Formats: sequence, structure tokens, C-alpha cells
Amino acid sequence: AHLEAAGHVCVLKDAFDFESPSEIANLILAENCEAALALHLYRGGRLLQGHRIPFGIIFGGTDVNEDANQGEKNTVMGRVLEEARFAVAFTESMKEMAQAQWKARQISLAVTRAVPVQPHAKGKIYVQSQGIATTPNAAFNWNTFLQRSEINQSADNLHIFLLICGLRQVKDPLYLVDAFSEWHQEEPSVYLVIAGPEVDPVFTREVKAKVRRAAGVRLIGEMPQEDLHAVVKNCFAVVNSSVSEGMSAAILEAMDLEVPVLARNIPGNAAVVKHEVTGLLFSNPQEFVHLAKRLVSDPALEKEIVGNGREYVRMYHSWQVERDTYQQLISKLEGSTED
Repeated sequence: AHLEAAGHVCVLKDAFDFESPSEIANLILAENCEAALALHLYRGGRLLQGHRIPFGIIFGGTDVNEDANQGEKNTVMGRVLEEARFAVAFTESMKEMAQAQWKARQISLAVTRAVPVQPHAKGKIYVQSQGIATTPNAAFNWNTFLQRSEINQSADNLHIFLLICGLRQVKDPLYLVDAFSEWHQEEPSVYLVIAGPEVDPVFTREVKAKVRRAAGVRLIGEMPQEDLHAVVKNCFAVVNSSVSEGMSAAILEAMDLEVPVLARNIPGNAAVVKHEVTGLLFSNPQEFVHLAKRLVSDPALEKEIVGNGREYVRMYHSWQVERDTYQQLISKLEGSTED
């Protein structure tokens, strides 16, 4: 939307739909593409190498946090970064990690070659946090949603905790299931609803089997964004239990919609959630239950967190600032390298 607003014509494709760079070459020819922007340094970036069209990269999170630790992927990503005109990190810490990672690789290459080599990442990584704009569906029927989710209680007494994630291992959707189920048996008004697409088919089967046996836990599929925002607005709190995150849009959208956030204490989450200020951070399932109980019983804490979270998003995650940044960065893809 940001790029089209500046007059560019965009073709949006899922990196998972392509098995090789030659398929991208065919797309570039068919669509007459003049530039590209890839999300995820490995999954998206590796497909763009060597096509002689300028491109930029947006780090996803798992590329820097996870894939960079695997030798072959690290090498590929270093080459992609070298060829990219620019890269975008969501946080200062993500930028520093990327710079350290690929600067270290270049130093080792320089030693091997016995010649000075310029670091890949230097001067081309920009920090731009995700801009947030929420659009909840005003016509969304919460009671119908609860019935469809097989939650047959009055909405007035319920506390719905919503975990939004694609079903893949890095999101760890089963992390809280046992502890939450135990809590539900003590307190039947609390439910954990896991919402998101079935990304990993094998892992999805495992999640479905576990949730079927877990009291107080429900699994719903992918939803249109406006409906999902309406679910966020109606739930009691949004939960994030990921092993690794770049920057969770679900956390920021919850803050924007004035809903409290409970997030696993990992670097990507701690970069946007300040404990007891803009949300609550937990380090294990037992601590999650303790903090969730506290939030349920302490309306003053809930009110304070919600107010601070909303203010934080308005100040640091402006949709307009994000638009301005990407419209400026895309100009780096126009013209020749020398420009």
C-alpha cells in the first residue's frame, strides 16, 4: 500500500511458491519487474540473487535470530546482503545483530583471502519499526464467534486469552497449553484461543491432537484481518509464546486496540513490551498463569498497561512514518548502482 501510494505498480508473491531463482527470473520477465523488495534475508532474499534487478531486504526475525546460526544459510544470506541496495531491521538490536553477524563473516573471509574486504552490512541497514493501523470489522458478531469456537458461556463472565500465530514450531503455540488447561479446570471462565494459518502441516496435526485433549483451549483457523482485529478488540488479552520474534505485529495491534498483552520474555518481545508498563513478560508457563491471574483480578493494572501500550504504539509505530521511510528507500532501487 505504501509503495502503490507513491505511484509504483507492485506484484505481491509468497516466497514459498518458488522453488528456484529461475522461477523468479520468469516472473521478472513476465511482469517486466524493475526492482524487488524481499521479506526475510534467506527465504525471500536468496531467490533474488543474480537477476540484475536492484533489490532491498526487510529482515523477518528468524533470519537473524535462527537461520544465521546455520553455516550454509549464513553464507547465502551474507551474499544476499552484499548484493542488496538496502536492508530494513525492525529494531536497533536486530540491526546490531545483523551487522555483527555479517561483519564477522567478512573478517574471516578477509583473513582467508589475505586482502581487505568491506563488510556487507555497513551503512546499508536502516531501522524502521512496523507501522500499525488496525481496522476491526464493526459488524463482527462476538457471540456467534464464541458459539463457533464451542465456548458456551455468557460473554459477560468470560476471559478470553488470544494467541495469534501461524502453526509452526518457532511460534510454540503449545507452550502454555498444559498450564492453561489446569487453570481452566480451576477457573472455567478462562479460555485460550489459538488463531492462525496452518503453516507447517506436520506440526499442525500435533497441535490439533494436543488441543483436542486440552480443556479450555480452542483452535480456530485463519481469519480476514478485519475480523481478527474485531476478535482482538473483544478478547481479554493477547498472548505471544514464540521462541523467536522479529517484531510481533499481533502485540502492537493489541496495544493499538487497547487490549493488554502477555508475551514470552525473548529479545524481540522485550523490545516492544516493557514489563508492567506496556504489557507483562513471562519466562515460563507457571509465571504466565500467575501474571494472567493478577491481570484478571487487578483492573487498575489492566487500565495502566492498556493506556501505556496505546501511547507507545502511537509514538513509536506510526503508519505514516513507516510509509515515508519505505517511499524514500524505494528510490534507492531506481537508476543504476552508481546513483
